[in-house]
Amino acid sequence: MSVDDNTPVLRGCIKLPLPEDELLEVTAKAKDYAIMHGAAMRSKTNFSPDSLNFAPFVLVPSSFPRKEFEKAIALQPIINRLMHNVAHDEEFITTTLAETIKVDEFTANLFNIYRKALAHGFTQPISLGMLRSDLMLESRCRDMSMCSSSSSGGKDNDAKEKQEAKAKKTTKAYSVGLLRSDYLAHVYEGCAIKQVEINTIASSFGGIATHLVPMQKFVLQELGHSDKLQHMPKNEALSGLCDGMVKAWDIYAKPQSVILFIIEDVSYNICDQRFHEFYIRETYPHIKVLRRTLTDVHREGKLGQHKELLLNNTEVAVIYFRAGYEPGHYPSQGEWDARYLMETSLAIKCPSIHYHLAGTKKVQQALAQPAVLERFINDPEEIKAVGKIFTGLYSLDDNEAGNANYEMALQTPQNFVLKPQREGGGNNVYGLDIPDALKRMSRVERSAWILMDLIHPPLSQGYMVRPGGKMPPEIVDMVSELGIFGVVIGDADHIVHNYQAGHMLRTKLSTANEGGVAAGLGALDSPYLIDSDDEDGYF
Repeated sequence: MSVDDNTPVLRGCIKLPLPEDELLEVTAKAKDYAIMHGAAMRSKTNFSPDSLNFAPFVLVPSSFPRKEFEKAIALQPIINRLMHNVAHDEEFITTTLAETIKVDEFTANLFNIYRKALAHGFTQPISLGMLRSDLMLESRCRDMSMCSSSSSGGKDNDAKEKQEAKAKKTTKAYSVGLLRSDYLAHVYEGCAIKQVEINTIASSFGGIATHLVPMQKFVLQELGHSDKLQHMPKNEALSGLCDGMVKAWDIYAKPQSVILFIIEDVSYNICDQRFHEFYIRETYPHIKVLRRTLTDVHREGKLGQHKELLLNNTEVAVIYFRAGYEPGHYPSQGEWDARYLMETSLAIKCPSIHYHLAGTKKVQQALAQPAVLERFINDPEEIKAVGKIFTGLYSLDDNEAGNANYEMALQTPQNFVLKPQREGGGNNVYGLDIPDALKRMSRVERSAWILMDLIHPPLSQGYMVRPGGKMPPEIVDMVSELGIFGVVIGDADHIVHNYQAGHMLRTKLSTANEGGVAAGLGALDSPYLIDSDDEDGYF
């Protein structure tokens, strides 16, 4: 993410600043509303299982282009199907990760489970995918052909410079951008959302995001802007995701079986997780949810006569991983053994090990090549539509193309972000920090990373409210990511359920590279949809 003095700014849904007395009063109400309605988290600095802080939030919703939002929604079932097909392509996953697993121990351990499960045959052929596609708007893109450029080999810098020169000559008045599948909204007319990443494990904030919409609607009403509510899209992320787990439970078809949440030892994002559990129990009272750590599963778990997963003799139908995506979740071999035990069981996993591997950055980089997309999508129009949301992604393998990309990163590091095979935020290297990071790596070690074009999102301005923050809050420059949730269920040959399942918006300070809410770097938000002909849409 990059901004400068020429970065376009989106007009907010209401005029700011607010009078100080009004701002103080409505912010205090919003904080209480958030806590009382579960838009909350446990404190990392003063942790207590008996108390909550409100989750950081943006006081009023941030503008997002309606056209781009609707595009992101429409694309999600295609992306679901793409990732499902990728996850079930053994040759592609094996070939794509071949160099990475030589130097990335964590990915190698995951791949080892995949390899052993393949050798014995998957006990449960059906997988449950609950995905989140993260998107941002690219404000420097001038037309759709430029927006859709992607490659895994060396970049044609001359062609790119010619495109950029042409873009400068043909600049028009800019229009509003769209956020989060995770997509960044494009501000210039003719530009589009760009995909930041695909999350295939522990795709969070569906629960809290559902409650952000009524909270921000409450704020707008308190400020006398009830007419704005119609521009905030309905968000059913919580029910959409939970219903996916219940559909998988129905497929398993054993009435006494349970849904198992795999959790961390300490859950700071407790409300988001509990909302899923409580929704299932309240809407489907015959289905019980258990919460266990990987350590618990190692201690309590075993396979039954038919390879059913048993926890102290309770049969598990569906496993929903909210942990297991980073090395710290596996403090000993016991946790890895638990992951393998679950993978070899009859339970339906979210994600299965092949879905987990399909979400790695290396796979994302490989998919950015148009020829590779054709392997997994048959419809030319769908290939074109998906290809347009990809930004430039480049391999750093020790070969001709990878070495050329390495030199490109050293020469123009300000244009890129360096990404490892990790989830959870806080792992990337940005801009001018890239050369030193790359020079510390051997040629082999570089293959565990990918290089991605830095996105230049439009700015918005608003009040970011954080626990312990300044009162009244100050107006700050912000950028946003749009996250679109999707659910897909099926085996290698058939998809039985595939749908878009709600959205979330995550907003951060324009000066911040990372934007994780749970990591304390961003704030929860909701999109306020604007049209390209909306005269109130721009500064």
